[in-house]
Amino acid sequence: MVLKGPFVAAGLVAALLLGFGIARATAPAATPAATSDPTTIPSHSHGGAVLGDLGGFSLSGAGFTLVPAAPPTFEAGVPRPFAFKIVGADGRAVTKFVPNHDKLLHFIAIKHDLSGFQHRHPELAADGTWSIPLTLPSPGIWRLYSDFVTLDPAGQQVPLALSIDATVAGNYSPLALPAAARTADVDGFTVTYEGTPKVNATQPLTFRVFSGGSPVTDLEKYLAAYGHLVVIRDGDLGYLHVHPEDQLVGGAVKFWLSAPSPGRYRMFFEFQKGGAVHRAEFTVDIQ
Repeated sequence: MVLKGPFVAAGLVAALLLGFGIARATAPAATPAATSDPTTIPSHSHGGAVLGDLGGFSLSGAGFTLVPAAPPTFEAGVPRPFAFKIVGADGRAVTKFVPNHDKLLHFIAIKHDLSGFQHRHPELAADGTWSIPLTLPSPGIWRLYSDFVTLDPAGQQVPLALSIDATVAGNYSPLALPAAARTADVDGFTVTYEGTPKVNATQPLTFRVFSGGSPVTDLEKYLAAYGHLVVIRDGDLGYLHVHPEDQLVGGAVKFWLSAPSPGRYRMFFEFQKGGAVHRAEFTVDIQ
């Protein structure tokens, strides 16, 4: 498949005007099912509504719109600035954001075949412009998510995940999604997860990190948490960003997750050790 010239322009217009569903605002994650520890505080999520409904389908939601400064077209492997604003219903750029795990906005880039994951944090200017140097390494269509918390006119917090597609011209052959597995190797670590996500039923997922066969129980906090979990659904790229419980559980990172539908999902688990951030990736089939 070759993306270039008029095809790029047409594809971009289609993505902006036709490719996004009705905006879906986010809300705090649903209360999890009862556990053996009634004092357990559940993690929370951005991107979906009650019981894990996914977000990240649209430019707009809850009266707010993601407006890029220029069409998001890139050359493969060539860095370029990407700038955008979050505009409210009054047409003005939003300048007030609520800190969320040490950042005002989490920026996620991923190709439509669920490869090339990036988790970044743009800078906010006084006029409401977010900007970030961005490199998209390979041809294809990429989804760019902006995950943030702002305030509505009444001063209530509004968590949102808005998105836009970016186009990278060139020969594109989608990568096959890796088979489902509970173990992933990354940067000399082995990461496993326990638990089985279910549709519309909040379930615990526990991630454990091993080095040389021994458990790593002294993970460091990254962005105010011992781990971050981004879950993206294959097919429509529905998005969920889940934060874990405040403390490690037996040296492991514990999340609560509910899937809105059967299907195949890709999970991206980030953790920090030795001052470096690592990412383990998993495919999961949810029945």
